[in-house]
Amino acid sequence: MSQDLLRSNLSRLERKILMLLNEHKNLREEVKSLTNENQMLKQGLQNRDQQLEGFKNQIKFTKIADRIHPEDGDVTELKRKVDDYIREIDKCIAHLSQ
Repeated sequence: MSQDLLRSNLSRLERKILMLLNEHKNLREEVKSLTNENQMLKQGLQNRDQQLEGFKNQIKFTKIADRIHPEDGDVTELKRKVDDYIREIDKCIAHLSQ
């Protein structure tokens, strides 16, 4: 009877080991998946930060253009250049967000 008990215990132990190995495998896959997701989220956050900086620069340029007065010289040309810079920044932001 003792051998039967040992075999039974061994069999249960083998099943538990197999279950633990399977759970370990699943957890490793989950860690890998979460690590990939974390990396993608970090990249997305970095892209958003770059966009935010671009928007801040665009606001600065807009404020500069709004402060220019006609008596300051060739205002139309200066405003046109500022608008060109803003368009170029918008293109860069669009390119970064792809």
